[in-house]
Amino acid sequence: MEHILIPIFRTCISFFILMIVSLWIGKQVNSHNNHYNFAMAVTIGSFIANMGFDTNLKFIPILAAFLALISVYFLSSIIATNSRRFRLWISGEPTVIMENGKILDGNMKKIRYSLDDLNQQLREHGIFDLIEVEYALLEVSGKLSVLKKTKYQNVVKKDIYPTNLQSNIQLPIELIMDGRAVDKNLNSKYSKPWLHHELMVRNLQMKDIQYAVISSSGSLFIDLFEDHVNSPLDTE
Repeated sequence: MEHILIPIFRTCISFFILMIVSLWIGKQVNSHNNHYNFAMAVTIGSFIANMGFDTNLKFIPILAAFLALISVYFLSSIIATNSRRFRLWISGEPTVIMENGKILDGNMKKIRYSLDDLNQQLREHGIFDLIEVEYALLEVSGKLSVLKKTKYQNVVKKDIYPTNLQSNIQLPIELIMDGRAVDKNLNSKYSKPWLHHELMVRNLQMKDIQYAVISSSGSLFIDLFEDHVNSPLDTE
């Protein structure tokens, strides 16, 4: 009887621990939005399975190892929140597959991404003709993000009374992230002197800015660390 009760008891305890951990970090792990979270999800599943069913392993040592793993993940999440370089190291960056309607063969070869993969994921977006695509990026999650050419985009309310028709579109250009300039995105048009001038006009300092980006329409969007929202929504 004991050899039946012990696995049942261990499984119940393991499930209870998993529920607590899921409430703590579940949104990040379950998203599988990068290789790091995917590996974490697989490892957590292995730990819980061994804790519940493998009676040859002592429960307390494997529980201690499991909690150590969760602590390392939580610490890494805190570091990643405050360091873009660390985020890029553990998560990677999206890969541009198509730019200005052209297929970037070199980028596809680097990530071993075929034309069949591209066509399949475009069809999943309802796109059956490559001529409709302006930009396509393969995210670190493996999903394809697509920006259609202007004439193939769906009509929205502002198109009924257009005030600023734009034939050329571009990918958003991130200029500031977490209070630091994204140097690799700065160019002759959006240079550091230009950026400092724009901040000076708005009476802002770079360290106060959480995110600044040139939108696809060419306008500058700035979000501060301090939101100045009196009653922010706190809904999960």
